[in-house]
Amino acid sequence: MAVRILIVDDHAIIREGIRSVLRDRPQWEICGEAADGREAVRLAKELNPDAIILDVTMPIMGGLGAAHEISRSNPSCRLLIFTMHSSRTLDKFVRQAGAHGLVAKSEAKRNLVAALEQLLAGETFFTGDGELETENVN
Repeated sequence: MAVRILIVDDHAIIREGIRSVLRDRPQWEICGEAADGREAVRLAKELNPDAIILDVTMPIMGGLGAAHEISRSNPSCRLLIFTMHSSRTLDKFVRQAGAHGLVAKSEAKRNLVAALEQLLAGETFFTGDGELETENVN
């Protein structure tokens, strides 16, 4: 059974780039795309994905607000924040929102697939100051 992934970013070129990176994983299916957090919340309920890749800064509702709502309504869904922003403070807000990981867009080629693998294995994935931090949450 394919792992279902929802991609959420307000820039079409970023969504295309994510699809391109994930294309090498035939066991992963892109089940949908959204351009804002409100649409992400709606699609998360409708499509029931296994994982969601969420940008932080989007119109209507940002990724952290969407993560908070999705984590409450679908706690089994693994949430990965994918952003151009990076800081220890952001890590804290990402965790408080109920997301399971954070990858900087500048590290996408190196970390996006690894982060999704970690999340789908029930672990977390956070990078900060160039160091990878994972923890098993099972």
